[in-house]
Amino acid sequence: MDGVTGTDQDVRSRQWRSRRLLLAGDGLGYSLHDTIAYAGVQYTLEYLHHAESVYCISGEGEIEDHATGEVHPLGEGSLYVLDEHDRHTLRAFTEMRFLCVFTPAVTGAEVHDENGAYPPPEGLEKAAVPPMESTSS
Repeated sequence: MDGVTGTDQDVRSRQWRSRRLLLAGDGLGYSLHDTIAYAGVQYTLEYLHHAESVYCISGEGEIEDHATGEVHPLGEGSLYVLDEHDRHTLRAFTEMRFLCVFTPAVTGAEVHDENGAYPPPEGLEKAAVPPMESTSS
């Protein structure tokens, strides 16, 4: 962690701090972040181009799934996965610390847009989607 603190990989906002431990440049296909959500914050995100797995190391809060309206409590040992580009709101009742894995990996230079999303990784916006196969006979 000492090698990341205070560098370009130590990204801060008014609501959170993300120490980006592994990034796209490491060539692993995923990125690993140690993220702190400050006590009392609430923010809405929707990763349109990434899947995210989040393990809660400490703190208490909740996450709301906008598609279903379900609210799930979060605390030490909680795990949630955002694998369908889920629009969600995180509420941190206390300071919360998370270990987050993004696929595909982020570069570390991304900034959340007005929808709470990161831009698509280089080349993804041009990727062709293969046609679906017909199942009729």
